[in-house]
Amino acid sequence: MNSDSDLQIAGDILEVTHLLQPAREHPATVAEFVGLARTIAADRAQWSHLVEYDATSRWYHRLRTGPGYEVWLLSWVPGQGSGPHDHGRSSGVLTVLDGELTERTDRGQRALGAGAQRVFAPGYVHDVVNDSLEPAVSLHIYYPGLTDMPMHAAQCGVRATAQAAGDVVTA
Repeated sequence: MNSDSDLQIAGDILEVTHLLQPAREHPATVAEFVGLARTIAADRAQWSHLVEYDATSRWYHRLRTGPGYEVWLLSWVPGQGSGPHDHGRSSGVLTVLDGELTERTDRGQRALGAGAQRVFAPGYVHDVVNDSLEPAVSLHIYYPGLTDMPMHAAQCGVRATAQAAGDVVTA
């Protein structure tokens, strides 16, 4: 997902709702990947029966693949987190389906409630954690498919690169 040209033209793609198009069978732009995430999120019958909760580690399930991309479903019980990491050469869309997650970067932290989305480019470092008292479920789309998730040492918060993620959008 080469988001550079889309973001330069449109600014924050998540704030320009008329550019968010319905998902095509095989997305190719940032807006189409965001649309795919929203379409899947809206169709609870497609994913809710698959969700499991694991007290010892984050549960995950590859929901779908397409040409060059993967869609993952994750669950988070209270206190579970990813640790500071990036996604290697993959760009992505994170969508909270149920509950609330907190995203931490070197710029601070954001509470992400159900319907919130984040878009990120390769090299974006963040830590995602369930700081709430209820379980959470999230959807992750990676393009190209996730092959590497380098972990980063936490130093006064999370160290992030100059590439910023998109702003939070709440449904």
